[in-house]
Amino acid sequence: MHKLSIVIVNYNAGDFLLDCLSSIEKLSDEAIISTYVVDNASSDDSIARAQKKFSSVNFILSSSNLGFGKGNNLALKKIKTEYVLLLNPDTQLKKGILSTLIKYMDENPDVGASTCEVLLPDGTVDLTAHRGFPTLRASFLYYFLGNDSLYHLTKYNLKTIHEVDAITGAFFLTRKSVLDKVGLFDEDYFMYAEDIDLCYRIKKAGYKVMYVPTVSVLHHKGVSSGLKKHTQTITQATLETRKRALDAFYKTMKIFYRKHYSKEHPFFVNWLVYMAIDFKWILAKRKLVV
Repeated sequence: MHKLSIVIVNYNAGDFLLDCLSSIEKLSDEAIISTYVVDNASSDDSIARAQKKFSSVNFILSSSNLGFGKGNNLALKKIKTEYVLLLNPDTQLKKGILSTLIKYMDENPDVGASTCEVLLPDGTVDLTAHRGFPTLRASFLYYFLGNDSLYHLTKYNLKTIHEVDAITGAFFLTRKSVLDKVGLFDEDYFMYAEDIDLCYRIKKAGYKVMYVPTVSVLHHKGVSSGLKKHTQTITQATLETRKRALDAFYKTMKIFYRKHYSKEHPFFVNWLVYMAIDFKWILAKRKLVV
């Protein structure tokens, strides 16, 4: 069996973290698994309960909330296994998921990262696992015209294996050799878009990013941030946490655009892009939902 390290960043995930770790335990026959849980200074008792119940897990306790990318990097710097799975604490793994995707990666050495079908509690597909890059055209169509054919690649058959631009950090399988080549998460992002940024660098290095829906994972989504409509009643996120997450959501848009697209366009185009992001940001603050 292959050696796999699973990295989970926890922030007030409550019972979801324990359910996630329990689902990992049931897959011990699919890989030699080392699990790392990085806690971003949670105020709930999730990490204390997890430490008591899962003695084989490697726990890394941060004294402050470092965000998603920086939190993951604390564990990623310690990992030496061939495969690495980045996993959200509000996910639950199903039988066969690890062995299937590791086998797929084994048979396709040109694949730098892959994900499975990511399902929300209502059975719909979480399209953050199936994205195009947020180019000017894709972003305009999606945010202002409600057309997500380029951003969420909705013209593709979601039941077939195919290449995409970006997958979600909620379930992100990659190789240590790939991370050694392209680098870890960019810590300029507090949360959101760091998974797109990593995919951008993986593809730029010549690897493929693949969507493999032959297996699936359950993702409750938004438990820590409290910004998703379907988790409003179950999240433990405070008003302050939700505001900080919302700000991060829109700040990352500017960071990603500045790093990867701004040099391709004249000043006035960049100015319009930043103004459009600010406009959407102001509107979003009224509802605290993204």
